[in-house]
Amino acid sequence: MPYRPPLVAHEYFVADPPELPVRVRGEGGLSALTAAELVAADGAEVLLKAVTSAEETLVVQVGAAGEGVIRVRLSEDATARPRSERAIALVRPGTYAGARVVAEPGAPIVVDVGSLRAEITLSPWHLRFTDAGGATLVEQDRGHTDISGRLRTLPFGRSASGGAPVAYHESFAAAPDEAFSGFGESFTRLDKRGQRPLMWNFDAFGAESQRAYKNIPLYVSSRGYGVLVDSGAPLEFDVCQSTHSVVQILVPDDVMDYYVLAGPAPSEVLDRYDRLTGRPSLPPKWAFGTWISSGFRVDSRERVLARARTIRERGIPCDVLHLDTYWQSDGHWSDMRWDPVNFPDPEGMLAELAEMGFKVCLWMNPYISHLSPAFREAADAGYLLRDPQGEPYVADCWHGSFPACGIVDFTHPDAVEWFKGLLRPLLRQGVAAFKTDFAEGVPADAVAANGMSGTDLHNVYTLLFNDAVVDVTREVNGHELVWARSSYLGGQRHSAQWGGDTYTSYAAMGSTIRGGLAHGLSGVPFWSHDAGGFTGRPADDLYVRWTQFGALSPLLRLHGTTTREPWEFPEVEEQAVAALKLRYRLMPYLYSAAVEAARTGAPMMRALCVDHPDDPVAWQADLQYLLGHDLLVAPMTGPEGVRQVYLPRGRWVDYWSGEVLDGARYVRVAKPLGQIPLFARYGALIPVQEQRDTVDVPAEIALVAFGGGGGSAEIHDADGVTVAVATRDGDVLRVAVTGPKRVTGVELVPVPGAPARAVIS
Repeated sequence: MPYRPPLVAHEYFVADPPELPVRVRGEGGLSALTAAELVAADGAEVLLKAVTSAEETLVVQVGAAGEGVIRVRLSEDATARPRSERAIALVRPGTYAGARVVAEPGAPIVVDVGSLRAEITLSPWHLRFTDAGGATLVEQDRGHTDISGRLRTLPFGRSASGGAPVAYHESFAAAPDEAFSGFGESFTRLDKRGQRPLMWNFDAFGAESQRAYKNIPLYVSSRGYGVLVDSGAPLEFDVCQSTHSVVQILVPDDVMDYYVLAGPAPSEVLDRYDRLTGRPSLPPKWAFGTWISSGFRVDSRERVLARARTIRERGIPCDVLHLDTYWQSDGHWSDMRWDPVNFPDPEGMLAELAEMGFKVCLWMNPYISHLSPAFREAADAGYLLRDPQGEPYVADCWHGSFPACGIVDFTHPDAVEWFKGLLRPLLRQGVAAFKTDFAEGVPADAVAANGMSGTDLHNVYTLLFNDAVVDVTREVNGHELVWARSSYLGGQRHSAQWGGDTYTSYAAMGSTIRGGLAHGLSGVPFWSHDAGGFTGRPADDLYVRWTQFGALSPLLRLHGTTTREPWEFPEVEEQAVAALKLRYRLMPYLYSAAVEAARTGAPMMRALCVDHPDDPVAWQADLQYLLGHDLLVAPMTGPEGVRQVYLPRGRWVDYWSGEVLDGARYVRVAKPLGQIPLFARYGALIPVQEQRDTVDVPAEIALVAFGGGGGSAEIHDADGVTVAVATRDGDVLRVAVTGPKRVTGVELVPVPGAPARAVIS
C-alpha cells in the first residue's frame, strides 16, 4: 500500500486502484518470452506463436498502424481486447500502404513502416525499433537478473497469481542521458525519469503531487520516439526508478497492446498520436478571451449582472462569465436546474448578458445529489451506477461537505440521452458551454449497465461523460467546447481542460506550469488553470503574477474559492488588468497558434523540447515555455521578482526593454510587478490588434518586428489566412502581405541593428 503519514485525511470516493495479488513464497508466475515462430505474415503484420519461461504459449502480433507507427500486441488470444473497449475504443489504428514485411530464413523479421522499423529476433526473442536508416531508437531490455538468476525487471511477458494471469508487462532499455515526458497532466518535474506514473485518475488535491486528474498512457523520449499503451486499466510506468536503465510498463489487463511512434521531434510524435486517437478540437474564438468566475460562493442574478456591468465600466477585457456551483439550489447539485430563488429569470439574464457581449458557462458534474428530484427519476429508470447489491450507488463524493450523490451511468445509452436532455434546455436558453467538473471518481466496486466493474470503467468514465456533454453542446451551439477537469487517452477531442483545484501559492503555480507542459506533450494543446490559485485568497503580488501567467496561457480563467475579480484587489488591479489587455493585443498571434495546434497536435504552450529536441536543457527547464513558436514566457514563480530563465539557441529580444540576448544559456531576469519575463525570437513578426473589450474578427491588424529581416507570420482567423513576410533591404524592412486582413503598420522594436523604417506591400 502507498505510504500515508498518520492523521492525514484519506479519500474514499476516488479510491486507490486495486492492489495486484502478492504471490505466496515459492509460487512462480513471472514469465518472459523466450522464443517465437512465425505463423503468418502479410504486407503489414506478422503473427507469431511464442513460448515463455513458464512454458506458456502466447500470441504476438507486430504490424503497421500508420506511417511511422508500429503496433505490438501480446495476448493469449489474438482476438483479445482491452477491457475498456466494452465502453469506448481509445485507439483507432490506421494503415500504411507502403508497409512491408521482410521474413527471410536465418535473419530477423523486419516490419518496415517508412520512418520506423521493427526488427524481430525469434530465438532468443528480442524486439528492436530503428529509424529508416537502421539506427536504434529503442529496444526491449534483455533482462536484469541477480546473483541467484532471478529477474529484477519485468520482461516482455505476463504474470500470474493463483494460477490466473493478472498482468502483462514490457521493458525498454533506456540510455543514460535519455529524458521522458508526457503521461498526462503530471504536476511533477517535466522529465519523468526516476518517477512511477500511475494511470489512475484522482482528485489531485492541490496539484502538487503525482496524483493527476488527467492520465494519458503516452510518453515521448528525447531519443526521438514515443510509446502509447492502449488500455483503460490502472497501468503503471516505472521510468528508470527501480532500475535506472529500464522503462518498465505493467498492464493489469487482458492484453498488452502498445504502439511505438516515430519522431524524431516531439511534434511529429504528437502528430502520429493524433492520427491514432483524433485531432484536437479547436475551441470557438471567443473562448480565448478572459473568463471571470463567480467563485465558489453563493451567487444570484443581481450579482451576475452587477459583475458584468462592473467589468464593462472598468474596461476589463472579458468574453465569458462562469457561474460555478451555486447557480443550482444548495444540496441539489447537479440536477441542472436553476435555483428559482436566486435566478428567477434565467432567460432574461442570459439575454441581457449577451447584449453586453458575454457568453455564459455553467458548472456541473455527473454526480446527482440524493436530495434532488432528478436522483429518484434516474434511479427508478436504472440510469445510475449500482453497488454490488444492485442498488443505486450513493457515494460521498464531497467528503462530507455536501449531500451524497448518485453517479450517472454513461454506459447506458438511455442514461446518456436522459442526461443530455437535462442540458439541452439550458443551452437553448442561451448558455454557451459547461464546466465538466469531477468525473475522476468511479468506486472500484461499482457495477455499470454494460457489466463493467468500477475498476475497468474508472479511467474512461470521464471520456463518456465529456462525450455526452460535447454531443449536446455541438447539437445546440455548433461547437465542441467543454471546460473539463478530468480526462484520459484521446481526451484532446474535448477542447478545453484546466488544471483543477490548485493551492494558492507560488509553489503551486510552479507545479501548475509543469502540469500544463506535460499535458501538452501528451497531445492536449488547449489547457488552462485557475489564475490566482483556487484555494483561499492570493496575496496581491501572487494574484498579479498568476494572472500574467494565465494571460499568456492557451486559455484564461480567473477562478477560486474566493473572488478573483480584479477590482477586489485594488492595490494591484491596474497591473492585473494590464496582463489581460496584453492578451487581447496579442489575440491574432494567439488564435493563429491555436489553429496550428488543432491542425498539428503540437501544443500552444510548448515545453522548450518541442522546438529544441536536441537541447538537453530543453527537457529539464520546466518553469518556462514557448507560447506558439516565437514568444518565450517565464512566469515569476517567487515573490522576489527575480529568476533564472533559460534561452534556447539563437537570439532573443526582451519584450519590455528591447535588449537582445544570446541563447543557449541561462540569464538572470528581474522584472517589476507589472511585467512578466517575456521574450520574442529575434526577427519574429508578431501580429497584434487594437485593444478590444471582447474577442472579435478584426479587419485590420498591425505587426511588431523584433529586429532584422527574414521573419514571417501566418495569421489565421474566421476571414481566412493572411501571410506577412519581411525581408531586409538596407535600412528598410519590406513586408509583403497577402490575404484578407489589412496591415495598418509595422512597429519596429528599437533593437541594435534594426532597420530604420518599414514598408508594407
